[in-house]
Amino acid sequence: MAIKKMEDLQVKNKTVLVRVDYNVPVQADQITDDSRIQASLPTLRYLLDQGCGVTLMSHFGRPKGVDQENSLARVARHLAEILGRDVPLVGLDAGPAALGSVQLLENLRFEPGETKNDRALAERLAHFGSVYINDAFGAAHRAHASIEAVTHFFAEKGAGFLMQREVHYLREALREPERPYVAILGGSKVSDKLGLIRNLMPKVDALLIGGAMSYTFLKALGVPVGKSRVEADLVDEARAIIQECQAHGPQLVLPKDHMVAQTFDENAKATITLNESIDEASMGLDIGPETIQTFTAVIKSAKTVVWNGPMGVFEWDTFSTGTITVAEAVASCAGLTVIGGGDSVAAAAMAGVSEQIDHISTGGGAALELLSGLELPGIRALED
Repeated sequence: MAIKKMEDLQVKNKTVLVRVDYNVPVQADQITDDSRIQASLPTLRYLLDQGCGVTLMSHFGRPKGVDQENSLARVARHLAEILGRDVPLVGLDAGPAALGSVQLLENLRFEPGETKNDRALAERLAHFGSVYINDAFGAAHRAHASIEAVTHFFAEKGAGFLMQREVHYLREALREPERPYVAILGGSKVSDKLGLIRNLMPKVDALLIGGAMSYTFLKALGVPVGKSRVEADLVDEARAIIQECQAHGPQLVLPKDHMVAQTFDENAKATITLNESIDEASMGLDIGPETIQTFTAVIKSAKTVVWNGPMGVFEWDTFSTGTITVAEAVASCAGLTVIGGGDSVAAAAMAGVSEQIDHISTGGGAALELLSGLELPGIRALED
C-alpha cells in the first residue's frame, strides 16, 4: 500500500498539525547538530507557502513528567532564527496557529499519554489542525499518541517530504533493486541485526558482515576469536545462517583478517592478524587490510548497496580505517547507495562522503525496522 502524500492533500489556507523529530543533541544549552531541524524545513516551507497555520509537535529526550531541562524552548528559538520569524512555544491549552504562522508545541513526552498511545491525548492534539502531516520518520516505529492514535481523528492525513523520501529509498526502491545488490552490516551485536539479516538473505546477492558482530559468525565456524565480543547464545543461529547462505545464497563475506589489540583502549597498540584467527590475548577492533580490499571490490561492483553499522570502533582513529574505507567505497559506487541510519551516518560524515550517498536515513531504529521488513505504526497510519 502507498502512503498518502502531503502534496496530494487539500491544505491551502488550512490549519495543519505536523509531527516532526526535533529530538536533537544539546550541550551547554546549545544545539550541537540541527540536521533534524533542517530536514523538516522543506515540508514546513511548503505548508507556509500554502498559507497554512502550522503547529509543529515533537518529543525531546526521556523526561519523567514536566522537566525544563527537556523543554523545546531552545528548539523554538533556533527554528525562529532559521525562518526569520517568530515561533512561539505553546502548550496544549493553546489554539491552532493563525494562517500563515507557525508554532511549536511543548515536549510531547511531558504528557504521560504520549508513549501510551493515549486516545484522549490524541484527541486534544487533533484540535490543532484540520490536516495531519507526519514528517518524523525517526519516530515512525513508535505507536505513540502523536504518531498513531492521532491519525484516527483526521480525514485528511499524509506524509511530509522527509517521510516520503525515507519510505521511497528504504522500502520502495529496494523492492526490485538493480543487481548485484549488496548489503553491508556491522555494529556490535548480532541480536540487533538478526531480523535484518533474515529479511535481506533472500533478497541480496552478497552479504558483507564486519564489526563486532562478525566474531559470533567466525566463532560459529570454529575460528579462534580471542577476547573479541561474541554472543554465545547466538552462535548456533549464526551457524544456521552460514549454512543457509552456503546452500541457497547469498554470498556471505566475513573478515579474512583483523586489526587487534590486547585491551579495549583508544591508545592500545594495534597489530594486524595474518588470517581470520585471533590469538587468546587479543580482541578484534576493526577489519584488516585484506578484508578491506575484498569488501571494497564487492561494493564497487554493486548496482545497489545498503549499509548499516560500522566495521569497528571507528570513533578511535587507530581502529577507524575499515569503516572509513567502506564509507568511501560506498560513496564511489556507481549504483544506488543507501545508508540505514545509526553509526553509519556518523561514519559517512567522518569520511566526508555524505553528499555522495543517494540516501542517508534520519532514523536509526525506524530505518533498521523498515529494512528488517517490519510494519511501522507511523507509516501504516498514513497508507491508503
